[in-house]
Amino acid sequence: MTDAAKLAPVRGRARIEVIDILRGFAILGIFFINIPFMSGPTWASLGDPRTMGWSGADQVVWLWQHALFEGTQRGLLEFLFGAGLMVTAAKAMEPDGPVAVADLYIRRNLWLLAFGLLDLFALAWPGDILHIYGLAALALFPFRKLSLRWLIPLGLLFPVLMAGGGVAEYVSRTETQAVYLVAKDKPAAARSAEEREAVKEWQEHEQRIAGKDPTTAKMIKEEAKARSGSLVDYVGFQWKTFMEIVAKGGLIVGIIEAFGTMLLGIALWKLGFIQGQRSTKDYLIVLALAYGFGITARYVGGLERMSFMPIPKTIWATAELARLAVTLGHVALINLLVRFAPGRALMRPFIAAGQVAFSLYFLEQIIGIWIMFAPFAMALPGGQGWAHLAMQASVVTIGLLILANVWTRFFVSGPLEWVWRSLSYCQRQPFLRRRLAEGG
Repeated sequence: MTDAAKLAPVRGRARIEVIDILRGFAILGIFFINIPFMSGPTWASLGDPRTMGWSGADQVVWLWQHALFEGTQRGLLEFLFGAGLMVTAAKAMEPDGPVAVADLYIRRNLWLLAFGLLDLFALAWPGDILHIYGLAALALFPFRKLSLRWLIPLGLLFPVLMAGGGVAEYVSRTETQAVYLVAKDKPAAARSAEEREAVKEWQEHEQRIAGKDPTTAKMIKEEAKARSGSLVDYVGFQWKTFMEIVAKGGLIVGIIEAFGTMLLGIALWKLGFIQGQRSTKDYLIVLALAYGFGITARYVGGLERMSFMPIPKTIWATAELARLAVTLGHVALINLLVRFAPGRALMRPFIAAGQVAFSLYFLEQIIGIWIMFAPFAMALPGGQGWAHLAMQASVVTIGLLILANVWTRFFVSGPLEWVWRSLSYCQRQPFLRRRLAEGG
């Protein structure tokens, strides 16, 4: 039998349950982050979250969602991509071969990129992450043998650079604020050139935060028209949104961010941390430190944003490091929970969600983009409020969690997982559990 023929998806007891739980938690949790952008108003809420709704409940939900979840579900998936490489490449580690493993890995991620493009253009979801992960993962394979002393610094390089840029921006804004506070009560004619520039810059920031700068106002108007228009208007808006993301550098930044976090995922695998091989004490220490820094930094950053003023913000410096810290805290917490009977019972339903996460991700887009908020389907209104959207997301994710558990009783994998694996292995994979048990 050839090396290529020996390669097969990991199934049954060989699967690591905590990895499936983390993946299921991430893929269901990401719907809470995506649903505001599926409902709109997208461009207005990016600058001013009050446009989505700002009751007392909305403020609480927005703040804690920002502190605990925003970007962390994405972070979990990025960690898991790095860990997943180590699972896929296990046969290639000692010695460095066979070629079939690298061939499978590259083919698998090229198909992931294709599925991402399908999500972007056929399902019209501009927030797709699959194409980003596919592109980032293609460059990841050669890094699997790096030691921790290289993986961790390389993985943290982007967050550290972001922190440095944030510190520089904080200092610059502090200086602008100091000049503005002196100049704002002066007659315009009495202001120095520096003061006039500071007042102008401050007012521009205020307009941008309120979504009133001309470019944002134009995009808000176009979005409102598209969300109440035809299929062509609606899909065209979603495609244009993606092109705006690319034009603003979002694609490049997304790939760099994902690649660095995937490197950290490899490091976490080598440490035995992500797959549950560390001691309870280790997980408790990491939980306290990661959540202590991450949640505090993001909570303070949320309060800064809730001022709706162009004041200097610490979150500019801490954003990416805090995102990684909270994500690491999630990994530690889930690994702790599964060590005790009540926690295992709570987390067990997420195993099935993790096993069909790829299909669930696409189903979330179908529900959000094409059923709930499409003008030709349910046409639910935008600006419903953060609390209301969180309740809607809860209903959808509970339904998806139940569906995943029912589905995996009868099928080996989700339908899209089956297609992806069959294409990656160039061989039809088992689908029905009964046939797998029978050896068919």
